[in-house]
Amino acid sequence: MRPVLACVVAILGPGPLLGANPAALPVVETGRVTFRPLDDQRAIPERYRLGPLTFEYTLSLKAVFPASGVEVYRLTFPSPVQSPHPENNTVHAEYYRPRAARKFPCVIVLDITGGDQSVSRTIATHLASKGIGGLFVQMAYYGPRRPPGSGLRLLSYDYPHTLNAIRQTVLDLRCATAWMEDRPEIDAGRLGILGTSLGSFIGTLTAEMEPKLRRVAVLLGGGGLVDAYYDDPRAAPYRKLWEALGGSRAKLAELIAPVDPITYAENLKTRRVLILAAARDDIVPPSATRALWKATGEQKIVWFDCTHYGAVLYLAPALKHVVEHFAAE
Repeated sequence: MRPVLACVVAILGPGPLLGANPAALPVVETGRVTFRPLDDQRAIPERYRLGPLTFEYTLSLKAVFPASGVEVYRLTFPSPVQSPHPENNTVHAEYYRPRAARKFPCVIVLDITGGDQSVSRTIATHLASKGIGGLFVQMAYYGPRRPPGSGLRLLSYDYPHTLNAIRQTVLDLRCATAWMEDRPEIDAGRLGILGTSLGSFIGTLTAEMEPKLRRVAVLLGGGGLVDAYYDDPRAAPYRKLWEALGGSRAKLAELIAPVDPITYAENLKTRRVLILAAARDDIVPPSATRALWKATGEQKIVWFDCTHYGAVLYLAPALKHVVEHFAAE
């Protein structure tokens, strides 16, 4: 991830992230937030609906970027879903707050599949340096949410586990949206979500289920998973086993539909969507990206001439598009 770190230095300047002086730390902030659905949730499938609920949170100063005027806070709150693993039932997030006198927009930021969290922290820090709050939220079974010594991940060959972990993450993020909405320094009418790679799929799905997220940025993502991957040569061994057990393309599409962003893409046609894509993506087929673009109303899409992992070389221009998208009135 050295190219990412180089971009951080180039974007934010040479000043390192400094630990806050313990003597200057404020008393830990605790409070309560009530989640209230915006509407009757008729456009949301049952598994992703969330009724009114009140939850407690804890917020504490973690560090500061003196040169760019960004403060970083740790945020925790209980997940509205109770999984079998206690560590996974506390949501962990980092709030990147601009030092601004006026209210500012705020964006949920989601990580890549196997990342060390540097991508999301870079994006959240850059957003905050431009006057846009960033809330980097750990998805289910990521970071401190993974039981110690466990190999558990959000994605797994255990289909029920994956389905449940994705549902839990979406509902966690709906609660995170309520937390942002409740903050006096955040403009509740300008909330958004951004994800990269795996995070883009989860972010898109979450936005489809949470109408308060009015702006969406999809980095290296797409939809129509069965169409994108079923005939991929890399999937051949699994496809043959699936079909030997009586499976078919149609059955797989039905199975995956609850977590495929293409299924509920209609919900995003009234939102502002930005898609940043790799023209030679070898992980997320460009056909999947185009499918999501069409399904969400053919809004703004930007193609970079690179592979999936080569996109890191385009981080600076990508962030320019992202800032413009979320900063616009």
